[in-house]
Amino acid sequence: MTTGADLDLADPSTDPREVARAAAAVIADRTGAERHDIALVLGSGWKPAAEALAGLGDPASSTEMDNTEVPGFTAAAVAGHSGTIRSIPLPDGRRVLVYGTRTHYYEGRGVRAVVHAIRTAAAAGCRTVVLTNGCGGLRPEWAPGTPVLIRDHINLTADSPIEGANFVDLTDLYSPRLRDLAREVDPSLQEGVYVQFRGPHYETPAEVAMAKVIGGDLVGMSTTLEAIAARASGMEVLGISLVTNPAAGISATPLDHQEVIEAGQAAAQRCGDLLARIVERI
Repeated sequence: MTTGADLDLADPSTDPREVARAAAAVIADRTGAERHDIALVLGSGWKPAAEALAGLGDPASSTEMDNTEVPGFTAAAVAGHSGTIRSIPLPDGRRVLVYGTRTHYYEGRGVRAVVHAIRTAAAAGCRTVVLTNGCGGLRPEWAPGTPVLIRDHINLTADSPIEGANFVDLTDLYSPRLRDLAREVDPSLQEGVYVQFRGPHYETPAEVAMAKVIGGDLVGMSTTLEAIAARASGMEVLGISLVTNPAAGISATPLDHQEVIEAGQAAAQRCGDLLARIVERI
């Protein structure tokens, strides 16, 4: 079995899919599960969802490993994230692969590292991925703690995880079927367009105004590159944002990452239960 220890994602000669396969092999070995079915990426404020999912089945059957034990992964770099990978069995026999953190574009490790978790999930057998994040809201009626379905996105990183002449259609990237399913669980869920900036600095009020003009409803620093990689890997994508604060210029209050963490904590129970119910029905 390839360990992946000598595979460097930053090396242009390395095939990122080979690193993903090596990572999936380690996860299968550690969990004793030949395949997983659903992947879940937890953004700021979504950590309690893992516990809610574990509660659906036998918690003793869950397996957790540190990111650093798996090829291509590194420790969490953002406060409020958990640097672990967790395998959770559902009562119907399916398994959910839960990432407690993500690699952000602004960390400077390259797009391959940003989407490595997605490619690993695909290599592990996942056909569905749920991407969550904490974000700034552009609509005043979306108070901090409001979950919003992602209907579409605008990628302002000027980058892509796709290499070479591999043309991927993104027309219905965020699955209408899964959004409908989510609204069956919670009919109050609204949806919007997520705009990813490069970060790590927060957006200026002028940039937020621009995002609104071009059709954005939510702004953040993640998700779009992962979603593109998931589509390229043949996965069905559901995206859910947690509005943790009004975006710059929407409120007179200066932005602070601690505010993001606290808003997530305040909405933790609702978001955790919501996500568990959605994943259970996928």
